[in-house]
Amino acid sequence: MKEDKKISELLKQRGGYITAKEAREEGIENKYLQRLVMSGELERVAHGLYVREDVFPEVFFLAQYRCPKGVFSHETALFLHGLSDRVPLKMMMTIPSGWNTQLLKDENYVFFYCGPEKMDLGISEIETPSGVKVKTYDVERTLCDCLRHIKKLDRDLVLAALKQYSGSAEKDSAKLLRYASIFNIRDIVFRYMEVLT
Repeated sequence: MKEDKKISELLKQRGGYITAKEAREEGIENKYLQRLVMSGELERVAHGLYVREDVFPEVFFLAQYRCPKGVFSHETALFLHGLSDRVPLKMMMTIPSGWNTQLLKDENYVFFYCGPEKMDLGISEIETPSGVKVKTYDVERTLCDCLRHIKKLDRDLVLAALKQYSGSAEKDSAKLLRYASIFNIRDIVFRYMEVLT
């Protein structure tokens, strides 16, 4: 069937994932996806999201799909950037102030709120360990967020990440200080950087 071929091609292009919306946009009715679920070729992993049966669902991708306005931040972003080798027990995401998601009640997530003027500051895309791209904050924004909320986080983890960053050839101290000024924590950043260098 031509629908099966289209679905197969879409799955190939999207790393084994397909959404009901993407299928509709290609003229594929939902019943074809349902049929593939029934036959075991696809698995429905979230509302409107399907994954090929031979692909292990990526937890970061699923979290991003379920919370599309969320950006991975804090300890989760440290892990994604390689500044922590500890796999996050809870997904930490920043969401726009006043925005509501069903995941707020999910104990596997920790959410931080941010006003619209700073929400997009430092957003970047990063590949997860399994090669799927998700939104996260860049390293400098992540470190500023961690220092702003250090009392709510694992202090040793944050300090180890900051120490690793300070010794990195890829650090961008000017960007870090610019973000620190925006978030009014320039003195805090200076203090920690002096101690660690």
